[in-house]
Amino acid sequence: MSGRTEGGRLAMTHHLVPAANRGNARKMRKQMTDAELKLWNEIHAHRLMGLSFRRQMPVAGYIVDFACPASKLIVELDGSQHASPEVAAADAVRDAKLEALGWTILRFWNDDVIRDIDNVYQHIVIVAGLAAAPPTEELVI
Repeated sequence: MSGRTEGGRLAMTHHLVPAANRGNARKMRKQMTDAELKLWNEIHAHRLMGLSFRRQMPVAGYIVDFACPASKLIVELDGSQHASPEVAAADAVRDAKLEALGWTILRFWNDDVIRDIDNVYQHIVIVAGLAAAPPTEELVI
């Protein structure tokens, strides 16, 4: 998706989304996991540094968990099934296709969101370019 300015506002150009994908996205928005719900409750309505996220958004034939179109940023929350070699390989193909379209994909384990959401937020904000990365500690010999 790309944007253009209309009256000082960013307008989204919409791409044709197959009815089945649109229906699946709508269904998935109603059946969010605990981790998705926790993250959504904290990032919707521009709550995370003014970033505008959409949930279960169709992009290039896929339905992504969360997308910030203005920053071309996708946030995926993965459960344990994503650790299997088959699913991990499918995720890699999907990520490569989305990255080829200019999207940056961040993947977090559901457990990271449930147990350490502050670091998840910090990572999203850094990748979106709204904050500097924390300084790394240098080893002094």
